[in-house]
Amino acid sequence: KTDDTILLYGHLDKQPEMSGWREGLGPWTPVLDGDRLYGRGGADDGYALFACLTAIESLHEQAIPHARCVVIIEACEESGSPDLPHYMEALSDRIGTPDLVICLDSGCGNYEQLWCTTSLRGLIGGELTIEVLDEGVHSGDSSGIVPCSFRILRQLMDRIEDASTGFIQDSAFNVDIPHKRIEQARNAAAMMGDEVFNRFPFKEQTEPVQNDPAELILNRSWRPAMTIIGADGLPDIQSAGNVMRPKTTVKLSMRLPPTCDAEVASEKLKTLLEENPPYHASVSFTPDWTASGWMAPESDLWLEEAIDKASMRFFDKPAVHMGEGWSIPFMGMLGEKFPDAQFLITGVLGPGSNAHGPNEFLHIPMAKKLTACIASIIADHFNQ
Repeated sequence: KTDDTILLYGHLDKQPEMSGWREGLGPWTPVLDGDRLYGRGGADDGYALFACLTAIESLHEQAIPHARCVVIIEACEESGSPDLPHYMEALSDRIGTPDLVICLDSGCGNYEQLWCTTSLRGLIGGELTIEVLDEGVHSGDSSGIVPCSFRILRQLMDRIEDASTGFIQDSAFNVDIPHKRIEQARNAAAMMGDEVFNRFPFKEQTEPVQNDPAELILNRSWRPAMTIIGADGLPDIQSAGNVMRPKTTVKLSMRLPPTCDAEVASEKLKTLLEENPPYHASVSFTPDWTASGWMAPESDLWLEEAIDKASMRFFDKPAVHMGEGWSIPFMGMLGEKFPDAQFLITGVLGPGSNAHGPNEFLHIPMAKKLTACIASIIADHFNQ
């Protein structure tokens, strides 16, 4: 159909190497072990370009007609896609107005069926610094008089989350979860069972925050969560002396519900952390990223049927719909730019694939079947 356009998206940039790769593996040395291809960025998201082109080529080889396809592969997604709006605008005439967007940069609850992402969380964060002294002093002389900057950090964090549960209460960080998304989470939980949490490499007897798979899926897709991802001002163990440190700095990362306003949430986070600091300590929070999430529009009947048909044909199981916990900044941008488009967000980041961490792998059979599904859906788009 000459008037229709399908936009297919992926990215080539990767996360840093990360330490902890097991013996025989490394970030830049591809290793094929059974069905798994190990290496940095194979699953997130290096396979996407090849999957897009292979899907289109397979239709050509079979003389199956399809709409005009535009493939966009960017190289700054892991940095929040700061350059992409410029290129989208500069190439707008060539891109056109797609009525279907296919994104190959998401996850799957297992490797046994097609998984469709219905939402993505937003993200805010920044550097929090607590200063109590101009320089370090003897802890024997100062402890009990000078407040510890780390204890003040704990008090400030208690303003944001419940230390026992991780629950974030303030309304600026929360939204009402749509009923349909709750039902989809329950359905996905029925498919995955305890694999919702067993897929993570828990140390020894460590347990998840709760044991209800459906609630855990909602936690990672529709509820806010705070993580400390870095710290300064703490000497390594070998260099640590009995000194009251002058300051503590931490890097905070908060995932937000898909429909939460990230700008409002970031301002609220700064206020909660800086306002009325304990002991009148010097406290500053500097935001360094703000990205709202995304929720998929309602799918047309033809797309729902095409998705289920493809999953049954190539996996022999029905498709599953579920929100994901990470962010893809480009999806929010596309949703605003093409409000009438249909969206299919899917991917191969399944149990153990460990994107962003050590021992990342691409599950080859999943990638092959997903590619076949994409080709089938492109063909059905033409025939709708």
